[in-house]
Amino acid sequence: MQNPESKWFGRKSVSPQEKTKLVLDVFDSVASRYDLMNDLMSLGIHRLWKDRLIRKIRPKPHLRFLDVAGGTGDIAFRIAKSIGTASNITIADINAQMLEVGKSRAIDHGFVSGFKWVESNAEKLPFQDNSFDVYTISFGLRNVTHIDVALAEAYRVLKPGGRFYCLEFGHLDHDVLQKAYDLYSFTMIPKMGELVTGDRDSYQYLVESIRAFPERSELCKRLKAVKFDIATATPLSMGIVNIHEAWKY
Repeated sequence: MQNPESKWFGRKSVSPQEKTKLVLDVFDSVASRYDLMNDLMSLGIHRLWKDRLIRKIRPKPHLRFLDVAGGTGDIAFRIAKSIGTASNITIADINAQMLEVGKSRAIDHGFVSGFKWVESNAEKLPFQDNSFDVYTISFGLRNVTHIDVALAEAYRVLKPGGRFYCLEFGHLDHDVLQKAYDLYSFTMIPKMGELVTGDRDSYQYLVESIRAFPERSELCKRLKAVKFDIATATPLSMGIVNIHEAWKY
């Protein structure tokens, strides 16, 4: 396992221990307005990307779901609404404040019980081998210190026949569009973060973390390297985001 991202916090070189702490600080800072900023940064399109993810998963009531880095509940709520129950859905997040936001939002969505909320690092999940049918991680993998370790953990906790889904930002295939997207991202998103949350630096990091994330073909290779048998990527919005899917046989 190479984990080349483990010593990079955006464009800064740090130790892996420092990176984990710095990422925690980022999400402590932005937790209360995380979803509002997602709407502003993506012009609301992140909702369509997440809905597409759920359609790809095709949730069924008898399946056990684990949503990692899912503290605010966005994916878990969509799964629960799709199957009509929250009884088989576990949400794991390293950040306690994000989990508290999710618990509050669950009530707003009409869920007073049924979810399991677990404070946990994606690199060391407190679950037994072969426990879940579906593992999801949405816009969280790029913030993990050791990505390959997290992928191996995903494989471990999935049952044979289980499915892995990652919704994450990517790289556009067209150079001109990528440059325009970079201009928007580096110019506007930190400014939005400063205006809405009073925290420019955290959103500067989030933009830089997107650029540092592996291209979709590379992540597919890394999924196969940790024993997933099939790994594919579906680009959305010309590759601004990708849905990565892998199977454990």
